[in-house]
Amino acid sequence: MASHSVRISGMTVRVRYAPSPTGEPHVGNIRTALFNWLLARHEGGTFILRIEDTDQARIAPGAVESIFESLRWLGLDWDEGPEVGGPYAPYFQSQRLEHYHRASQQLVEAGHAYHCYCSPARLEEMRAEQMRRGMPPKYDRRCRSLAQDERRKPEDEGVQPVVRFKTPLSGQTVCADIIRGEVTFENDTLDDFVILKSDGFPTYHLASVVDDHLMGITHVLRGDEWVASTPRHVLTYQAFGWEPPLFAHLPIILGPDRARLAKRHGATSVLEFRERGFLPQALFNFLGLLGWSLDDKTEIISREEFVRHFSLERIVKNPAIFNIEKLTWMNGVYIRELPSDTLAGHLAAYLEEHLPPDIARPIDRSYLARIVPLIQERIKRLDEAAELTDFFFREGELTYSMADLLGKRFAQVPSEAASALATVRERIDGLEPWDEGSLEGAIRPLAEELGLKTGELFGLIRVAVTGRTAAPPLFQTMAVLGRERTLARLETASPTW
Repeated sequence: MASHSVRISGMTVRVRYAPSPTGEPHVGNIRTALFNWLLARHEGGTFILRIEDTDQARIAPGAVESIFESLRWLGLDWDEGPEVGGPYAPYFQSQRLEHYHRASQQLVEAGHAYHCYCSPARLEEMRAEQMRRGMPPKYDRRCRSLAQDERRKPEDEGVQPVVRFKTPLSGQTVCADIIRGEVTFENDTLDDFVILKSDGFPTYHLASVVDDHLMGITHVLRGDEWVASTPRHVLTYQAFGWEPPLFAHLPIILGPDRARLAKRHGATSVLEFRERGFLPQALFNFLGLLGWSLDDKTEIISREEFVRHFSLERIVKNPAIFNIEKLTWMNGVYIRELPSDTLAGHLAAYLEEHLPPDIARPIDRSYLARIVPLIQERIKRLDEAAELTDFFFREGELTYSMADLLGKRFAQVPSEAASALATVRERIDGLEPWDEGSLEGAIRPLAEELGLKTGELFGLIRVAVTGRTAAPPLFQTMAVLGRERTLARLETASPTW
């Protein structure tokens, strides 16, 4: 665990990642977690995980587990939070309601908030009328100045009020942002927002402020969609008399078409990227460069280098472009850098899942270790391996067309193909040792003996033993396939025409 002694501007860094469990974490959400983690690790601070589950209606089954799994897969370990504990537990907001009730009551008693008894029907009617008049929809403050006797009637009727923050009617709220500088908001454009709902659960605006204060959060790094909410949070801090944390709103993530990142731009869930065969270190590297850079040219950066060099000053405010092709390229770079036995370990699970069902399981790990060097330079995602390697695992006859087997050279004289394959089979039948060098030494001279170009002969053999017109290097492939399987496939491909 990181040391917590290093300070920025005289403060010990404490940051939090506070997702709502409404589904699997998407890349924009996890990019926020990554930047918070990097700041904590760079400064020797504390990275806190807090689950903001106060919107009970939107909670998705399994979402909390997906959050944990996504963070752990990327190596974003948390110092305080669920399953780890810490001095400010519990770290689920649904278990911290007493804090929000106490804070809400404090604001009401201080005159900074009030109870609102307006029904959902009245609020809907009010918004519809405002929109009909071309006005921005916001609460008309009907309950802001209710007298005690005016509140008594709905209370006697059992109406459960919400609590609204009493926003100043004039003046300005200035929000300091590390990335954007000072952003000024006119208070008369803000509404009296709800801080505690009628079901007793807080809104984000109250819960995040209370928890960030109680947990000693020094920096709030979050997506730019929260910029418009920041004046509400600053006003809430002021009402409590608390010092707000430093805010940094991260740049929006766009697709290559400069539209907001969506499903059509590729997978957006972190676990989807794992399913599609991306390595965690590649996704970590890619996300780390969405809005931050080491310099103008470096693209492959290790986790250790990110931690060493990360700073808020190098985060840009311009939109970051999510390019799935660049991520795929980057993943290929990381795949090629892996030791072959490590890659074999990664591939085993993908092959078990994605190879055709007629191929026997479990996959022989020692056999797979011999295949990996043949495909390591060719794949950019782990899930591509099944299509490239299924012929290595298949027993019995391969399926391919005669057109692929014969190609242009033998299409009109298939008997020459049969003769060539028979000659190859005879030449290598008793070959010792059965390895790449011996196979090449035996087969390459045959092309000239048979009056064929090497490409013509090798292409014929390739389809016969792999079922493909394109496959890993021929002699290495035959060496891995082994004598028995290779000879059987050569014989099967040589019927009498």
